[in-house]
Amino acid sequence: MSKNLVIVESPAKAKTIEGYLGKDYTVKSCFGHVRDLKKGDKAIDVANGFAPTYEVTEDKKDVVRDLRKFAKESDTVWLATDDDREGEAISWHLLESLNLDEATTPRIVFREITKTAILKAIENPRRLNLDLVNAQQARRILDRLVGFELSPILWKKIKTGLSAGRVQSVAVRLVVEREREIEGFDATSFFRVTGVFATSQGKNFKAEWDKKFNTEAEAMALLEALKGSGFAVESIEKKPLRRTPAAPFTTSTLQQEASRKLGFSVSQTMTLAQRLYEAGKISYMRTDSLNLSDDAIKYAKDAITAAYGAQYSETRKFKTKSESAQEAHEAIRPTDFTTTKAGNERNEERLYELIWKRAIASQMKDAELEKTTAKIEALAANKAALNNGRFVASGEVVKFDGFMKVYVEDTDIELTEDEDSAMLPALSEREAISKGTILAKQRYTRPAPRYTEASLVKKLEENGIGRPSTYAPTISTIIKREYVEKESREGKKRASIEFRLDEANEISQLTEYENTGAEKSKLFPTDIGTVVNDFLVQHFPNVVDYSFTANVEKEFDQIAKGNAAWPTMIGNFYKDFHTTVEETANIERASIKTGKDLGLHPETGQKVAVRLGKFGPVAQLGDSENGEKPAYASLLKDQRMETITLEEVLELFKLPRLVGEGPLGAISAALGRFGPYLKYNSKFYSLPKDADPISVDLIRSLEIIEAKDIAESNKLIKAFVENADSKVLNGRFGPYVVHDGRNLKIAKGTEPMELSYETVLQMAAEQPVKKTGRGATKPAAKKAAEPKEAKPKEAKPKVTKATATKAKAKSKPKAAAKPAAKAKAAPKKA
Repeated sequence: MSKNLVIVESPAKAKTIEGYLGKDYTVKSCFGHVRDLKKGDKAIDVANGFAPTYEVTEDKKDVVRDLRKFAKESDTVWLATDDDREGEAISWHLLESLNLDEATTPRIVFREITKTAILKAIENPRRLNLDLVNAQQARRILDRLVGFELSPILWKKIKTGLSAGRVQSVAVRLVVEREREIEGFDATSFFRVTGVFATSQGKNFKAEWDKKFNTEAEAMALLEALKGSGFAVESIEKKPLRRTPAAPFTTSTLQQEASRKLGFSVSQTMTLAQRLYEAGKISYMRTDSLNLSDDAIKYAKDAITAAYGAQYSETRKFKTKSESAQEAHEAIRPTDFTTTKAGNERNEERLYELIWKRAIASQMKDAELEKTTAKIEALAANKAALNNGRFVASGEVVKFDGFMKVYVEDTDIELTEDEDSAMLPALSEREAISKGTILAKQRYTRPAPRYTEASLVKKLEENGIGRPSTYAPTISTIIKREYVEKESREGKKRASIEFRLDEANEISQLTEYENTGAEKSKLFPTDIGTVVNDFLVQHFPNVVDYSFTANVEKEFDQIAKGNAAWPTMIGNFYKDFHTTVEETANIERASIKTGKDLGLHPETGQKVAVRLGKFGPVAQLGDSENGEKPAYASLLKDQRMETITLEEVLELFKLPRLVGEGPLGAISAALGRFGPYLKYNSKFYSLPKDADPISVDLIRSLEIIEAKDIAESNKLIKAFVENADSKVLNGRFGPYVVHDGRNLKIAKGTEPMELSYETVLQMAAEQPVKKTGRGATKPAAKKAAEPKEAKPKEAKPKVTKATATKAKAKSKPKAAAKPAAKAKAAPKKA
C-alpha cells in the first residue's frame, strides 16, 4: 500500500488524478455522500438544539469498510472532495466515518483536474472548513424537518404518498402561477402594416408602418390612403453600435444556454459537464462566479491571438452580481484553451464546444456595428389620412465582428417573422422608391411564455432561490413527483385576417389560419401539483413565499461565512413552522379544495364534479351523499380540473361511443387505462395524438385501424403450420421467435426465414424458463432481452362507472412521524 490515500467523489475523477500523482499516492472514490440523516423520526433531536444523528447509508457500507482498510494502511489520508459546501460536508462525513484525526488529515481543493492544479493543491493543504459543513448541515436538517412534518399533513388532507420540499414547492408555485397567468390572459388583436419596396437598382427591402392599428377599419383606411401613392426616402440615420460579449458560464447560464442552443435538459447538462470536469477538460461546473483566474485570462489571450489575431483580443474581468458568489472560485471554462474539441461522445463534444466558445468570446473585443434607420414617406394626396405616419426600415451592418466571430448568445424571446432584423440596401435621401405589396396583418398579443427547465432555473436564480448545486435536483424532483410535467403540445388553429394592397392598387382580403399555442418541452403543472400548491399557499405561506425562501438561502450563506449559528437559524424557522403544522392538523379534510363542482346534468339533474381520485383526476356524475351510485370517468390527457367545463365532462360520460360500422363490425371509441383507443373486431387500437375518442370519425378511425394492421403484418417474418402459436417476428431489437407465449432469442448468424419448426422446439428447450418468486415461472424471453411482442399490449377498456362508498377510516402514511423530542446521542457536531 502507498504512503498516501487520496479520497475523491467519483471513480472517473480518481482515475484522472491518479495519473498525475506518483507511486506514493493511491486515489480512491467514496462515490459521493457516505452518510445521511438516520431514516425515520429519530434523526433530529429538536429539544437538543436540532442535534442530528447520521448513519452510513446501506449502499455505502462496503465503500466505507474498504476506505477504512486503506486508511489504516496509509500514513496520510487526503480529503479531496469538491470545493463547495456539499464537498466539504462529504469530507467531514468521511472524517467521522473513517475515524480520522482532523488535526492530521489534510483537506485539499481544486477547481479543475489538471496536473498543475492537483500538485498545487497537494502543496497547499488546509484544515476542514467547519463553517461550510455547518451551512450544508443546516440545509439538510431544515429540508428534512420541512419534508417530515409537511408530508404527513399532505397525506392526511389531500392524498396518500404526497411530499413537499422547501425549494421544490416554490418552483411548483412559479409554474402554477405562470399557468394561471396564461389561462387568464385575454389576447387582443391588432394590425401590423408592412410593405415591400424596391430601389431604382431593383434591391428589395421591407419596412413597417410606425403605428399599429386596433381595428380592421383603421388598417383598411390606411391602405385606401396609400392607393396610388408614390414613395421616397424621407431620411436616413446611421448610428454606430457596440455589442459586448457575455460573461463566461456560471451553472445557471450554462443550463440556460445548453437548453436554448443544444436542447439539453438541466440534468443532462449537469451530467455531461460532470464527465468533462472529471476528465480534466473543464473547471468545476457548480459555480455562481463570473471570475476567471489570471492564468486562464493569459491562456485565453494566447489562444485568441494565435487563432484570430491580436486585434480580436481584449482582456476582461467580469464582476459577479450575486452576493453569495465566491470570487475565489471561477466561472466554467476549459482547462486548456488550445483544446477546441473534447469529450467521449457527441453530446459531450457539443457541450464542451459551447463552454469553449463562451469563455473565449468573453476575452474578445466588442463587435462594432452600424445601424441604419430609413424613414419612407408616402407621397399621398391625402396627407391627413396618414396621421403623420410613415414606413420605417432598419438594418444592421457588421463593421468589425469581434467576439461574434466565435459566439453569439441566444435569447428566450421568441421573435416573429416580422420582427427579424435584416440588412438594408444602399439608400439615399429623397430617393424615389417603388412599392411592392403592402400587407395589413392581424396579430394577437401574447401572454408570458411557459417555463422551460432552463428559464425556470433563471427565475429561481433571479429570486435568490436555490444555489448552483440545487437547480438540477429541484427540477428533476418536481417532475419525478408528478407535480409538473414536461411536454410538447400541438397548438390550435386560429383565424387571422390579412388585407393586401397589391402593385395594381387593388385591395383584397384573405383569411389565414395560424397555429397558436404550440409548445416544445415546456413545464405544465399537473392537477395534483396545483392542489398541493394551493394548500401550501393557504396554510404554509412562508414555505412557498419567494422572499422568505430567498432569505433562508442568505442565512445559509451567513452560516458558511461563520457569521451565524445554524441551530439558532433553524430554531427561528421551526418555531412558527411547527405551530402551523399543529394547527393545520385540525383542519377538516372536507374543507380542503381538491376538486370543483361544475353544475348539474341537464337531463338527470345529477351533480357533476371533478376531483382528485386515487390514480389522478376524475370526473364524477352523481353524489354518494344523496344515496346515489356515482359514475366516474378519467380526464383526457390535455384536460385539467381547473379549466375543464361542464360540457366537456358530459362528453366524457358518453364514452365508450359508437363511431360507426366497419367491414367487420362496429367500431367504438373509449378511454382506457393506457389512454384513448378504438375497439374493432375484438382488437384494440391506440389513438394517436391528433385524435381523441370524443370527436374521432369513421373515416379517421378506419385509417388508424388500417395503419396498425399494416404495421402488424409487416412484423410477421414466418409462420409455422405445425403450431399457430409459433411465429418469427421482426421486433424492436431485431428478429425473434414467439413460441407458445414465450419469446426466444435467435442466435447470431441465423437466417430467420430458414428456421424450421424443429429448430424452434430445440431453441425452446435450450432457453429454459426463468423461475421467479415462489416457484413461479416467467417466459425466457426476458432473459433474451427481447420485447414481449407475441401478444401486443392492448389497452383494456376502463370501466367508467363504479360504486362509491364512504371510507370508514382515513389512511395514514407509514412515515408520518415528527422529529422526536429526544433522539440518540448525536455524533460530534461541527
